[in-house]
Amino acid sequence: MSKPSPDHAVPTACAVSVIMQRSEPQQSRWGLAQWTLIGIVAGQTAAEGHGTRTCVRSENGVEQYLYTGFSLPLYRDGAESYWYNLVGQTPSLFVACREGESGELEPFAVSANYDEAGAYMEADDTVYSTPMPPEIYQWIEQYVAQHFRPQERKKRKRENWSDEPGRSSFDRN
Repeated sequence: MSKPSPDHAVPTACAVSVIMQRSEPQQSRWGLAQWTLIGIVAGQTAAEGHGTRTCVRSENGVEQYLYTGFSLPLYRDGAESYWYNLVGQTPSLFVACREGESGELEPFAVSANYDEAGAYMEADDTVYSTPMPPEIYQWIEQYVAQHFRPQERKKRKRENWSDEPGRSSFDRN
């Protein structure tokens, strides 16, 4: 990771939009729709029309919706989680969803923080993950380089657990 210059502050939020797919199962007894996260689009143009849901594709019982107006915030206390996300096998973004007033699943938060995604799941929200777009990866990488230093691992020194020389801790009563 390249370290940005100290006079260049990395923005702490990025405008994003979420693309979700809704499909009607053909053989479902209950007739419940299945939702899938298709991906996340970054940038100011993607956030125009804040808080809107637009159907961008509808074909054979499958609909894709673009949800605009989301912000992906970064916080200093989450820098370690962002770092682990970046160095992981598949850097991801997480979209938290819950049932809206219409009964449809609706996204309400976007995060790059593993811990935050876990907290949403513990609160019984539905959380989807998607690979992180390259432009968001680079932005988070700059933020982490500016705000996080991994702790150096220290080797512990072995302690002598026996009271007397020649006696092991397994011999104690």
